[in-house]
Amino acid sequence: MATVEKAPVAQFTVTRGLTFADLRASLAAGWRDFLACPLYGLFFASIYVGGGLFAAYALFEWGSPTWLIPIAAGFPLIAPFIAVGLYEVSRRRELGLPMSWAAVLGALRGRGDEQILSMGIIVFVAFGFWLMIAHGIFAVFLAESGIGSESLEIFQTQAGMIMLVVGSAVGAVMALAFYSITVMSLPMLVDKEVDFLTAIITSLAAIRCNKPVLIGWAVIISVLLFLAMIPAFLGMLVALPVLGHATWHLYRRAVSEAGA
Repeated sequence: MATVEKAPVAQFTVTRGLTFADLRASLAAGWRDFLACPLYGLFFASIYVGGGLFAAYALFEWGSPTWLIPIAAGFPLIAPFIAVGLYEVSRRRELGLPMSWAAVLGALRGRGDEQILSMGIIVFVAFGFWLMIAHGIFAVFLAESGIGSESLEIFQTQAGMIMLVVGSAVGAVMALAFYSITVMSLPMLVDKEVDFLTAIITSLAAIRCNKPVLIGWAVIISVLLFLAMIPAFLGMLVALPVLGHATWHLYRRAVSEAGA
């Protein structure tokens, strides 16, 4: 990577001038991590896939298939927390540390200071908030249809299509805001002994210093996760771990300790 400026954030510095070559290199490194340790990636991805399949089955059984769309749209909000174990795998590979299930699963507990747990609470609160917003949008446009009781054909109506457009726009804004506070903060909490507020501030600083590249990364994540969900969520078994590992490598390019 070319010589770049550094912007100070507390005891850390954020790289100015990441390029799309950094994204390609991070994706390549993520793919190598997945191939080197596929069982960890498949394990964490299977939780995601299993949750998606269960939600789809339950919603169709309960006669509320339309809720599958906002739930599927909100799944990327949960992905960063699911990826914490993947960050630990990449961290251990980078440092040449032995790999074990105890160490990888232990990363979900953080460093004993509950910082990752605090971020996890934010993640799931955000998911719940998105579902409430989706419910409100549904009520505004399709109140007369009986929310949650209609078939997916409702989205072929004019009101249904307008609702999808509005819901997609609102969801995109929420997803971008949430991405901005998690894309660097969660791998940072795995890597450093730091409080979650400092990690969030660092993540926002990284976005501010590298808007085109990191927003481009958000688009890549969104498109790949969307495509991976289409074949019964099964594409997630590869897409989620590769993107998780790649995000770790992008974080390592974007954030360093002051003076490093």
